[in-house]
Amino acid sequence: MLPVCRRWAFQRVIRRDRIGATVVAAVVTAVISGVLLLGAPLSLFAQANDFVNWETPVVHPIDRTPDGEHLLAVNLAAGYLEVFDIDGDTLTRSASIPVGIDPVTVRVRTNDEVWVVNHISDSISIVDLPTARVRATIHTKDEPCDVVFAGDPLRAFVSCSQGNEVLVYDPADLSLAPEVVSIFGEEPRMLAVSPDGATVYAALFESGNATTVLAGASLIGDDYPPNVVDDPDGPHGGVNPPPNDGDDFDPPINDANPTAPSNSLIVRKTPLGEWVDDTGADWSAFVTGANAADSGRLEGWDIPDHDIAVIDADTLDLSYFDRLLTADFALTVKASGEVAIVGLESRNEVRFEPILNGTFTFVQLALVDPASPTTPTIVDLNPHLDYTSPSIDAADRSLSIGDPRAIVYDSAGTTGYVCGKGSNNVIVIDGAGTVTSVAPIAVGEGASGLVLDETAERLYVYNFFDASISIVDTDSDTELERVPFPDSTPLAIQLGRPHLYDTHETSGTGHLACATCHIDGRLDRLAWDLGDPAGEMREFNQNCLEGDCNDWHPMKGPMLTQTLQDIIGKEPLHWRGDRDGIEEFNGAFLSLLGDDEELTVTEMQEFEDFLATIAYPPNPFRNFDNSLPTDLDLTGHYNTSGDPLPNGDAEAGLDEFRNGFLIGGLVQCVTCHTLPTGAGTPADFEFPLFEFNDIDPGPNGELQLAVTGFDTEEAIPIKIPHLRNLYERVGFDTTQLENTSGFGLLHDGAVDSVARFLDNFNAIGGDQELADMTAFMLAFSGSGFPDATSALEPPGVESLDTHAAVGAQLTFDGANGADAAVVARWAEMRTLADDGAVGLIAKGIVG
Repeated sequence: MLPVCRRWAFQRVIRRDRIGATVVAAVVTAVISGVLLLGAPLSLFAQANDFVNWETPVVHPIDRTPDGEHLLAVNLAAGYLEVFDIDGDTLTRSASIPVGIDPVTVRVRTNDEVWVVNHISDSISIVDLPTARVRATIHTKDEPCDVVFAGDPLRAFVSCSQGNEVLVYDPADLSLAPEVVSIFGEEPRMLAVSPDGATVYAALFESGNATTVLAGASLIGDDYPPNVVDDPDGPHGGVNPPPNDGDDFDPPINDANPTAPSNSLIVRKTPLGEWVDDTGADWSAFVTGANAADSGRLEGWDIPDHDIAVIDADTLDLSYFDRLLTADFALTVKASGEVAIVGLESRNEVRFEPILNGTFTFVQLALVDPASPTTPTIVDLNPHLDYTSPSIDAADRSLSIGDPRAIVYDSAGTTGYVCGKGSNNVIVIDGAGTVTSVAPIAVGEGASGLVLDETAERLYVYNFFDASISIVDTDSDTELERVPFPDSTPLAIQLGRPHLYDTHETSGTGHLACATCHIDGRLDRLAWDLGDPAGEMREFNQNCLEGDCNDWHPMKGPMLTQTLQDIIGKEPLHWRGDRDGIEEFNGAFLSLLGDDEELTVTEMQEFEDFLATIAYPPNPFRNFDNSLPTDLDLTGHYNTSGDPLPNGDAEAGLDEFRNGFLIGGLVQCVTCHTLPTGAGTPADFEFPLFEFNDIDPGPNGELQLAVTGFDTEEAIPIKIPHLRNLYERVGFDTTQLENTSGFGLLHDGAVDSVARFLDNFNAIGGDQELADMTAFMLAFSGSGFPDATSALEPPGVESLDTHAAVGAQLTFDGANGADAAVVARWAEMRTLADDGAVGLIAKGIVG
């Protein structure tokens, strides 16, 4: 037992403890009188630089009490709710209330009661403001994001992004299990309520833009996906890659290069329902029409492209607003009932990096009248950009807004405000969404939340990255003051973050950044063809595990956006392994973002140091003790004939992964996809010798993992991909008529489902074995695997992932100490802590 610790230092410990590279921590919130006790190794306090960063984005991080006396803000880095007293033009921090891990949303229910959504803890802390303590904790589904109150009687609606669900709780009886509203769409996050309280709106963060990939690069020995781009009956007569400018390529083909390999092709659904490529060629017959089987699809296959889920707050009936934006970040409802949503619109169906430079994504606002939702108004929030050039002068760049994360309107619905997380500013718009501010209002770094006080003519802006609140005078549109709150974010993260997010500093138009596609260090759920017909060949210089790895051609075809989580120390980078290290992406600041200059050596090191901190969150399919599930419900997963899979045993799947022979009785899944990450081995070996020797380091000393040319007929080099986020890639299934995504697995996303991926590479012995393997793939977190039992299993590389119990909370309220469920979970937490699997922290009130 440790003595009472200061609250601030005490909270920082929660995010530090790791066993190996697996993040471990658990929290118990004690609302009792007495001392604060921490059952964790004393060595935790020495780990001053070991801060776990999931790079979790805030959702609704700031709110105000109805009486106007208090402003509330989440402190994500520390796991606190910060309470500010509002006194005229000043904010005075009056309390810091410990909540769960990674609080992302605060919503006021009454002057005295506040709900805080804890993203990593999978919980909601209900805070009593007068006593400044948590009075109750609600346990939710995985990765909750937002909460609002609606209906008659009033109920609490909670978005849970990972399971694509909205949970509905009765605030009057928290012991009741929530009702569940299943959303057909990816990542419901921010919520809003209609003026009459009868409707709840949920923004689908990864809505997509109704694009999908048509396969054109053959896989050895498999007939899925069919290479429809090569079909002579197709719009381009089987020419692959097809030209993008009439009969020619723009930019022109470099004649010094060999013939480009066959590539897949991205198509997009038009408002008329036609599926076209970037030349306007109509592929509808091959996507959804009579020839759909030629692309592996069912006739009638479709992507509805839902952007906003519309929930009747009383009946829980569900409908959708469609075809608005690609990534839906924030929404609000005007007094008229019109719904306003801001986010990004991407044009990934357009090919080639020189064409897309500076113009691949736009910042937009959509206005939807619920009475006529099929005729939305969509407005570009950067009207000063004409997108004819990838670079404009610095003064015009400063007018741009990038990465919009919050929107608020006045009570009349005639004046609104939008803040940019990447541009560090706020723009003013009118009721139609037209930008009216002469110049944006400069605020702090990472502007991600807004609260408007019309009476006082004040706008409060939550600045995520520099842990502050800007007070803006809405009469003069100027920042009056920037009020900081304590920030435990390490310096490496503070220095490196701008290189990922800052749209003014890293792009030529001021509205783009690396985070435009690698959203919050993760994915945009799209594929992009960033090849260059005029580019030059690059000599293959990596270890080739199996097959003949050809040189890298500049026309590489579509590639899925990859996550930036835990990529440092696992080089080479990119799908083809054609980047020795992160330094080799420096040119993209010029060639794709249109900036004037690359990062300096110092800035690139800052960027790399920051990226090295980003860990994987807890896997939602693991058991509480981080073990593999043996009876995992696979609802929504189908075999390759389209029939539902039975429940899966992930432990049996692991055994098949390790011992199910694929080739010649020697090669298993684990031979290439090594444990614990699923990525390639850092050792060089040849079949069938299996003599393991370290691969030589890269030019900057990077650890190099295996690359293979085995999977494609044309021996395109592919870095063996890790498997830790396959559950984030589901939603594309050609055996089902309606899909939430048009991209699946492999480098181009052309393999639709996990089941198909497994069936392509293994002789599956029936649906149960397929279900077991699917369960294992979904629960593939990067840790918790038994040691290898075979000398033939190649060594893997360490994983930066998170124990499944991290963030788990209990609140002892003085009356539930004998509750069987509470006692059982308390025992589980203590056992894990005693075994050294997690740290255990108690937080409470002294005296």
